[in-house]
Amino acid sequence: MKTEILKPIRENIRRAGKLIRAGELVAFPTETVYGLGADGLNAMACRKIFAAKGRPSDNPLILHFSHLSKVEQAAKILPAAEKLFAAFCPGPLTIILPKTKFVPDDVTGGLSTVGVRFPDNDVARAFIKAADCPIAAPSANLSGRPSPTTPQAVYNDLRGKIEIILDGGACQFGVESTIVDVTCEVPEILRPGAITKEMLEEILGEVKVAPTITDKPRAPGMKYTHYAPKVPLTLIESSDDKIFRREIKNLRAENKIVGVMSSQELISKLDEEKIIPVTYGRRSDLKSIAANLYESLRNFDDLPAQIILAEGVEDFGLGVAIMNRLRKAATFILRD
Repeated sequence: MKTEILKPIRENIRRAGKLIRAGELVAFPTETVYGLGADGLNAMACRKIFAAKGRPSDNPLILHFSHLSKVEQAAKILPAAEKLFAAFCPGPLTIILPKTKFVPDDVTGGLSTVGVRFPDNDVARAFIKAADCPIAAPSANLSGRPSPTTPQAVYNDLRGKIEIILDGGACQFGVESTIVDVTCEVPEILRPGAITKEMLEEILGEVKVAPTITDKPRAPGMKYTHYAPKVPLTLIESSDDKIFRREIKNLRAENKIVGVMSSQELISKLDEEKIIPVTYGRRSDLKSIAANLYESLRNFDDLPAQIILAEGVEDFGLGVAIMNRLRKAATFILRD
């Protein structure tokens, strides 16, 4: 199969919608990452997502909608969800709700709930409207790899497996949507993202954070290794250049070629070290770090580094989402 990267003009969006209605897959941009979409009410089409990605079948998918009025076919809208829709949608938020009988078990991993969201991306919404159905979509990458935030990253992973990638340019946020379960007595964050715990608490009051890893995932990213580059990554939960110098020295003594993924501030302090540097932005600019995170990880695919040392960020606000992704990408974690 030939895979094409297409500009999101009307003709191409209509073609993409037609492919979805025919039970095929289309990669499309959102404000978070690129998604791999199928008709969310077509079980056979959704199975193609798992096959293309190599994704475990118990890892649930999220349904994407173009408008709130379309949700009731797939989910029961609870009062807490109404508040969140009004406050944050369209936007980088997924809400877990009781599912209806129309949603296949293939979408939910056999759960009685389903995640729904409204992407804040004009191309995504036009594509969903053209398909005329909810779009089930995880990130458009091979399972376990860093999520794609550019059409080229999708192409690198899924070339020959899908027909169309709609080119929406680079994604705005760069980390997947926040997932919050409002079917619990106290709403729970199942995956952190750009909509932070503090922001949710302003709307809902008390909000809990679910365990990061569980044997029975209620949402994407709760069970399996994710976001990993092709070589081992050690996450150093510190910005102390002395710790990085020590680790670089030890690894070079083992004849390792060392890559460092970090802030501009840390890279500048290590400029005399024999390393392969990749910077994800300034330490104070968490939005930029989030937007650059996956592309920074993917940059090492084309570099000769044999191990990556990654700098952690402040574990607060958007930093919670960044650290969640880095910890899941890491082979080892070094805490100061």
